[in-house]
Amino acid sequence: MRIISGTYKRRKIVAPKNLPVRPTTDMAKESLFNILNNSYYFEDISVLDLFAGTGNISYEFASRGTTNIVSVDENFNCIKFINKTAASFEMPIQTIKSDVFKFLEKTKMQSDIIFADPPYNFTTEQFLTISDYVFNNNLLLNDGVLIIEHSKHTDLSNHVNFDYSKSYGGNTFSFFKLTK
Repeated sequence: MRIISGTYKRRKIVAPKNLPVRPTTDMAKESLFNILNNSYYFEDISVLDLFAGTGNISYEFASRGTTNIVSVDENFNCIKFINKTAASFEMPIQTIKSDVFKFLEKTKMQSDIIFADPPYNFTTEQFLTISDYVFNNNLLLNDGVLIIEHSKHTDLSNHVNFDYSKSYGGNTFSFFKLTK
């Protein structure tokens, strides 16, 4: 995997083979950040990266100037890898080792962008539970967005806060916003 843009553009990050992850592809990641670039000044936002895995998305935000990034994953080795990589690049990424659902149930942390990349084998209900926690617990700041990455075979459009989705190969990003 590599960082697409920003201060650390073209830097390669090699994760240990034993991590239970499926990093977002470079093509999908580049497309996602092209969408976000039209709506946000990365230097001015806060990001919550759920099911962070290798930290791929967090590194991309940090490379583009975001200084308020929290990465959550329940796997100790993923958290350890993110901490090591963030330290080596001097990136301002805070990590939290936690089950994401338990974290979302208890946190009061609000963010401009919440990105979730759970396992693709989640049920539709598990994916939508993420949205329910985010919106029921008021975790998005004004004009914030929840983005859930999932397989193109999963449809999350029935959620009341669903806005739209974009597919890139086998990856789909579903965008959720606060309904007015």
